[in-house]
Amino acid sequence: MATPQYWLIKSEPSVYAYAQLEKDQKTEWTGIRSFEARNNLRAMKPGDLCLFYHSNEGKAVVGVAKVLTLATEDSTAPGEDWASVKVAPVIPVKAPVELSTVKATTALKEFPLITRSRLSVAPVTAEHFKLILKMGKTSLPK
Repeated sequence: MATPQYWLIKSEPSVYAYAQLEKDQKTEWTGIRSFEARNNLRAMKPGDLCLFYHSNEGKAVVGVAKVLTLATEDSTAPGEDWASVKVAPVIPVKAPVELSTVKATTALKEFPLITRSRLSVAPVTAEHFKLILKMGKTSLPK
C-alpha cells in the first residue's frame, strides 16, 4: 500500500465540527472556493490522513480524518469546476493543539497554519503531522 500523504483541512466548528464528523461517520468535504485548495483536494488519495482544524472559533487541531475517495465534482456547485472528497473520522486529538502553540513551536514555523493561514486545504509534511499528533498526546489506531 502506498504511503499516505498528509493534509490540513479546516472548518468552523459552528459550520461542521469534528464531533459532527464522528456522528456522521463520513461526509463530503464541500464548499471549497479557492483554486489552490481545490487543487489540493484533487491531489488527495484514499487513505491519506488529514489534521482537522477548527478555524475562527477554537483555533485548534482537534482530530484526524481519513480521505475515502478521489476528488469528484463538488455537489454544492453542480456544473462548476470545484472539487470535493469524502472523509471519515479516525481519532479525536486528546489535547487539542491550539494555533498559539503551533506559532510558538519553532519546528512548525513552516506549517500551513502559519505560512498559508487563509488556505482551507493544505499539504502537511509527515514530520509536521507526527509532531502535531505528539503535541496532541494522540496515537493513530493500529
